[in-house]
Amino acid sequence: MSTQKTVLQAAGTVEENGLRIDVEKAEQIVDALNTDLAAAYVLYHQLRKHHWNVEGAEHRDLHLFLGEAAGEVDEIADEVAERAQAIGGVPVASPAALQEASPVEPEDEDVYDIRTSLENDLEMYGDILETVREHVELAENLGDHATAEILRQGLVEMEEHAHTIDHYLEDDTLVVN
Repeated sequence: MSTQKTVLQAAGTVEENGLRIDVEKAEQIVDALNTDLAAAYVLYHQLRKHHWNVEGAEHRDLHLFLGEAAGEVDEIADEVAERAQAIGGVPVASPAALQEASPVEPEDEDVYDIRTSLENDLEMYGDILETVREHVELAENLGDHATAEILRQGLVEMEEHAHTIDHYLEDDTLVVN
């Protein structure tokens, strides 16, 4: 816990910013960005969990994919957090705040077969993709084209991950049951 006596900016607030985005508009955008940030970290931890626990004949490929996907989601989260700060907001950061702000729920702590894990990941990606698409539109409608572009870039990467997972879940496999 911090011993600093002076809070520089309270969580949940939005201040004037050097980018000249109106504070009322920035408040809406920061709220959306914090939702996306929280969702990204829930997804990140779930992908890491599956990366650590994957087993079976396709272990190596899935282990590498899940590790790379988690790393890319972490980079997306960083971009989103930095944008929230740039437009005068405070990015959510504590585990409790992330959990509260997230529109998605992680799977529990148990370990499942990789097909079930990937199905859970694909479902989470789908929910997040829908939310991010809404936030791209919100940012555009509020005239914040840069935030919309940052979200679009993350959207493209996450759609690629979801597409790859969808391919992993196809019936065709070298593994004989």
